[in-house]
Amino acid sequence: MTVYIDPPTWPGHGRMWSHLVSDVSFEELHAFAAGVVCPPRAFERDHYDVPAERYADAVRAGAVEIGSKELVRRLTGAGLRRPKGRPA
Repeated sequence: MTVYIDPPTWPGHGRMWSHLVSDVSFEELHAFAAGVVCPPRAFERDHYDVPAERYADAVRAGAVEIGSKELVRRLTGAGLRRPKGRPA
C-alpha cells in the first residue's frame, strides 16, 4: 500500500492544506484515510484534504511525502485523476 501526501501549501478557510492520494485505488485511499481519522467529508473527487496540523500524523502512519506536481503525475498515471467539471 502506498499513499502519498504533498506539503501543506494550499490555503483555504484560514488554514493550510495537503492532499492525500493513492496511485492504486480509491479503496486503498479510503482505508488509509479512515486509519488516520480523516472524515469522509474531507474527500474531494480524487483526494483527501488534510489540514497542516494533521500532516505529520499521516506521514507517521505511512504516507509518502512528495511534491505537489509529482502527486498529480502519479494520480493521473494511475487513471484516478478526477478534475473539476469531469464526471466521477
